[in-house]
Amino acid sequence: MDNYLQQQGLTEEEALKRRAEGLGNNVFLQTSRSYRQIINENVFNFINIVFFALSAIMILLRRYSDAFLVVVIILSGVIIAVCQEIWAKRKLDEIALLNRPHTTVIRSGNKRDIDPTEIVQGDIIVLAAGDQILVDGFIVGDGRIDVDESLLTGESDLISKVAQDNVYSGTFCVNGAAYFEAVKVGAETVAYKLMTGARAFRHVYTPLQQEINLIIRILLLLACFLWILVGISFTSRSYSLADIVQHAAVVAGLVPSGLLIAITLAYGTAAVRMLGQDVLIQQANAVESLSHVNVLCLDKTGTLTSNQIELQRVFPIGISETELRQKLGDYVANTTAPNRTSEAIELSCSGIKRSTKAEIPFSSARKWSAIAFDEGIGAGTYILGAPEILAASISLPESINNYIQENFERGLRVLLFAYTENLDVINEEPEKIALPSTLTPLGVVVFSDKLRAQASETLHSFNKAGIDLKIISGDNPSTVAALAKQAGLSEDINVVSGLELTIMDDSQFAAAAKSCTVFGRITPEQKAKLVQMLRLQGNYVAMIGDGVNDVLSLKQASLAISMESGSKATRSVADIILLKDSFAALPFAFLEGQRIRNGIRDSLALFIVRVFCVALLIFSTGMVADSFPLVNKHSALLAMFGVGLPTAVFPIWAKPGETTKHSSMVRSLLHFTIPATLSMTLVALLVFLLYLVRAVLDLPPGQDINDVDYTLPRTALVTTLVLCHLFLLPFLKPPARIWVAAEPLSNDWRYTIAASVLFIIYMLVLTLPPLRRFFELATLSWQDCLFLVLVAFEWSFILRAVWRSKFFNRFLGIDLS
Repeated sequence: MDNYLQQQGLTEEEALKRRAEGLGNNVFLQTSRSYRQIINENVFNFINIVFFALSAIMILLRRYSDAFLVVVIILSGVIIAVCQEIWAKRKLDEIALLNRPHTTVIRSGNKRDIDPTEIVQGDIIVLAAGDQILVDGFIVGDGRIDVDESLLTGESDLISKVAQDNVYSGTFCVNGAAYFEAVKVGAETVAYKLMTGARAFRHVYTPLQQEINLIIRILLLLACFLWILVGISFTSRSYSLADIVQHAAVVAGLVPSGLLIAITLAYGTAAVRMLGQDVLIQQANAVESLSHVNVLCLDKTGTLTSNQIELQRVFPIGISETELRQKLGDYVANTTAPNRTSEAIELSCSGIKRSTKAEIPFSSARKWSAIAFDEGIGAGTYILGAPEILAASISLPESINNYIQENFERGLRVLLFAYTENLDVINEEPEKIALPSTLTPLGVVVFSDKLRAQASETLHSFNKAGIDLKIISGDNPSTVAALAKQAGLSEDINVVSGLELTIMDDSQFAAAAKSCTVFGRITPEQKAKLVQMLRLQGNYVAMIGDGVNDVLSLKQASLAISMESGSKATRSVADIILLKDSFAALPFAFLEGQRIRNGIRDSLALFIVRVFCVALLIFSTGMVADSFPLVNKHSALLAMFGVGLPTAVFPIWAKPGETTKHSSMVRSLLHFTIPATLSMTLVALLVFLLYLVRAVLDLPPGQDINDVDYTLPRTALVTTLVLCHLFLLPFLKPPARIWVAAEPLSNDWRYTIAASVLFIIYMLVLTLPPLRRFFELATLSWQDCLFLVLVAFEWSFILRAVWRSKFFNRFLGIDLS
């Protein structure tokens, strides 16, 4: 960029003055939810408002203990959720601040790296390949760049920009280098207007959140239906207003509002935990995406290898090694778009600045670059590129071809350096760029790149997690395959080149995408097409990239992952950034995603059983006994012991691994929840009716059934439900083979121990008079307690037999497992 380095830019005084005049780029786009959003979503949601309204009515009716219980339960959940989310927000905001992209400006003729917020109108900004354009402006000087504007226009074609051409924020430089002057900054930029508009109307839920949302909406409709029935019963039956409020509170408990909050907290906690492993979650749904990934596409350079490229040797053709090194040194000394390869050459080959007529920067699509020197000794056009690509213009002896192939098979990067005297063979206009028809070879250039220290262990961990690997690179297929084998992949991996893919039809391309592991000499467009094809085949695809050539494929992937050292453009489109280029942290991240999803799955199982069991009891007791099964405090007890306390530890205790073959989590739980819900409802109803008959028989002479006290039947009912829910825990996570029925053996005794502890605590609630009176429970004799424990125990073994016999599978004629 020598021919336009005369740009002086603003002075520091001018920049400060313009900032004071309001011409600075001082805008703030939130990296996470605001404090107001966190409080609003956790406090003022629909179901909380219903509970608060019911509490207010209970206070008016002087049911203070009921009102207190509702408020305490709701507020305790809200406080925990708000505190954890604020803690997670602060952690993520701190990391996001440390990883904000910086930009280079010219101030008083010198380059300065500054925070984007320090840009002011009139600044001269430096652009190089991979840089994100942060403000609007126009090109100045003689530079030329190719810009990807797909984030604004949706079109993936590169747009060439030269002097006076406009550039827009939200785009990024793919090739070349240039300066541009900032014209619109802050809220006036195109990207800011688009992003603020998008943020105002866009609230994207993850697939699991969408499924949970659907369940909550269905249950909310059910609750509304039951509320209408409760309201009708107030006008047509002899229920008091206090009874109606009690019934409405129980119905409100059918809506598992805490479930979505629990999922959000689980993912937020996981995101913060991943920071400890140098994994930055940029999108809220990235954690769940990790749990779905079954195919991982990764680039070789910068991902599998450390991107520390070193020049190993040069092999001259027709000239001396000294002359070859001089020409290579001149070549890289005059490029306006340096990269890791040119930097490696520069360290070993010194060169001088020369007058250039034209330059074509390296492109991952072309696989070559060119510079035309128009003065001095050796004037002409020099080209550095992939041997397979330059082969169309060069005829090499068999010995040279063998030498090149030997280096490929050793996992080395090989480039060919060639020359033509014709200065007019290259054209800088993007649509007219073409390789000269005839070239003279000057030498072979061989590079090495080191495998990452833990590459072998990392790839093994991916296989252990059940994730298929696809290594996609612009390098020679033999080089990529050799490095993959050095990293521990099997010797019989299938390899295909981009040149072979070019001549394939769609069906052949799809077959290659599925069967091959290594893809070499791939263009960015082919890489994006491979990712798209893998997704069309039903895979959940993660893509790891670091270079600007990876952006297209990252945008096609289900989950985009970038290295911290990658280009600014790559980091800007990534869902996850690997801080410190911690490639070895990825297996932990994948397992963490699976672990969180499995924890949510276990929680959902208990929520479904409780909600539908209570709903069925409301209908069945109304039909059979013309009564309501629970009061508000009993419903709270069941929610606390049956679901709330157990599920609090599920996300922490959950283990990674695939637990289901179904994409739908609810579908995967039907084999567990349907038998458990129906059988538990039937047993609880029978216990309720048994104790109701006992209460009727104990009525004093002169009283009829309308005078019966439902406290004892309801106590027996809620006790049965709590015990049955606790007995479900060992079946959900079987610690021994005797408990294996619906779920696989876990060998984890923590869930069974937790159930035993909760059983003891509940027995204390039944035994201690203050607690018993507070929860409006009847006194149960030790014979009653023993009887109810035996009923729950016998129910659990009948349920085990139903699960093992797959009765419901055969009855419904479908496979629920």
